[in-house]
Amino acid sequence: MTDKTSLAAGTFAGARARIQDNASRGLWSSRWVFFLAATGSAVGLGNIWKFPYVTGQNGGGAFVLVYLACILLIGIPLLMAEVMIGRRGRANPDGAVARLAREAGASSRWRVVGWLGGLTGFLILSFYLVVAGWALAYVPATFSGGFTGVSGETSGALFGALLADPLRLVVCATLVLAATMLIVGFGVRGGLERSLRFLMPGLFVLMLVLVVYAAIEGEFAQALQFLFVPDFSALTAQSVLVALGHAFFTLSLGCGAMMVYGSYLPEGTSIAKTSILVALADTAVALLAGLAIFPLVFGNALEPGAGPGLIFVTLPIAFGQMPLGQVVGGLFFVMLVIAALTSAISLSEPSIAWLTERFRISRTKAVLGSGLVLWLLSLGSVFSFNHWADYQLFGKTFFDTLDYLTTNWLMPLGGLGTVLFTGWVLQRHVVSEAIGIRNAGLFQAWWKLLRYGTPVAIVLVFLNLLGLI
Repeated sequence: MTDKTSLAAGTFAGARARIQDNASRGLWSSRWVFFLAATGSAVGLGNIWKFPYVTGQNGGGAFVLVYLACILLIGIPLLMAEVMIGRRGRANPDGAVARLAREAGASSRWRVVGWLGGLTGFLILSFYLVVAGWALAYVPATFSGGFTGVSGETSGALFGALLADPLRLVVCATLVLAATMLIVGFGVRGGLERSLRFLMPGLFVLMLVLVVYAAIEGEFAQALQFLFVPDFSALTAQSVLVALGHAFFTLSLGCGAMMVYGSYLPEGTSIAKTSILVALADTAVALLAGLAIFPLVFGNALEPGAGPGLIFVTLPIAFGQMPLGQVVGGLFFVMLVIAALTSAISLSEPSIAWLTERFRISRTKAVLGSGLVLWLLSLGSVFSFNHWADYQLFGKTFFDTLDYLTTNWLMPLGGLGTVLFTGWVLQRHVVSEAIGIRNAGLFQAWWKLLRYGTPVAIVLVFLNLLGLI
């Protein structure tokens, strides 16, 4: 059989397999639902917890401007590539990449890109559950007035007491895990779609309520200036690289989530348009989080660059001193839990899809098995803050090691593998047909950016995270 004949046979087989999968796998009911799902995946703790404090640490408006440019140059091209691979492959990340590699006549070893993404998402979820548990623990504590009139020292001590209580941390993380597994257990339509139709609009409503409250009770004008008036003197080369990294991670890229969500996307939906909308919504939430948080920070003379403790130590001080603070603070942490839950759902789905498709087991068995392993891994992260705090590897706890491994190695490698596979292995006409950019000039610009600009940017992020630049 000639190479051309082999390639044609492979393409035909791939098309036939996709038709069969479309009949057996669940699909989103509409582009709108996919938009909610993908936005829910992208919008998480990174937007509400991390974005405000990294903005505060890196000079405010100038950092925001660079971050927006990075979303455009890195985030959107990579997001489109991941969704495209998922939809064309109609399988979990491992299976989707393997199928497209066969169609392109490329080595089957490229499937490691998809496998790596699924593994990364699974490992992230194991410690993400613990951080989400912190937010859950703060909901009743804030509503009950536990932070009324607290000082900075007291607020820090309360957070320290939470971390020192393994039973409380395990209970909270388990509740988040149970909610996640219950939702994904009902499948695409019955679980993912039904929950996201409620959770995402609820998240946006809560966010807007908090922004309005912050505008009334806080220093809104100062927050606007801080976020949107660039001071380039405060911008460093390190700040640019931090913006690059955060733009990459905030869209849930390199962890299999967008690939598997793309695999449920109906044919005829423009991947390009939908991906741009998702990126815009994700960015809007990050900016709204800043507008909800910084007016309160400035209004209470607190430090905008307070680091990771901004949410769990600094903000409770503000909530404890303001009118209706316990109600608004409680709603804030409810919003944080919802954001964490929507991301947890997407991070769990690649492993569930892989188990059901690879081993042909029921979704219920896949959910229970995956959930058990996740729960056991989460215990390691819980104990990192108390019982195992003194047991470290290269100066890092179990929690820190997982965070370092996924953030510094697996996510950049997965993202780089995705753009190289899409831009250099798949045939241009296949990508053009799948991606949905009708204008030839726009597609050419996107294609050049994907093949050259995005890989270089990801390598820079990778080198920065490794401490090499």
